[in-house]
Amino acid sequence: MTDEKADQAVPADTDFARQVGAKAARKLRAQKDGEQTVWFGLGMSGLIGWSVAVPTVLGAMIGLWWDNHHPGAHSWTLMLLTIGLCIGCANAWHWVNQENKAIEDGQEDKHE
Repeated sequence: MTDEKADQAVPADTDFARQVGAKAARKLRAQKDGEQTVWFGLGMSGLIGWSVAVPTVLGAMIGLWWDNHHPGAHSWTLMLLTIGLCIGCANAWHWVNQENKAIEDGQEDKHE
């Protein structure tokens, strides 16, 4: 009976050992590339900020120009600012989603 239990435990132990080994390797790579990752993260956060700020400011500027040249009952500044903000947020979400997929694909390739 003990031999049967030992035979059944081997696949689970090897799977567990493989998972622990993969996590340890990821942690070692992260420690080795720590400085690059920090600077990369700061650069990405700045890029995301600009990807939201630029369409928002452009929308506000176009709206101000439109309101000054073609006054009306509705505020084009507010509408175009909101549209620019939505476009900027969608752009940032797309960028972050794309980077997240690239990270996940890189981790899957390293596991195989």
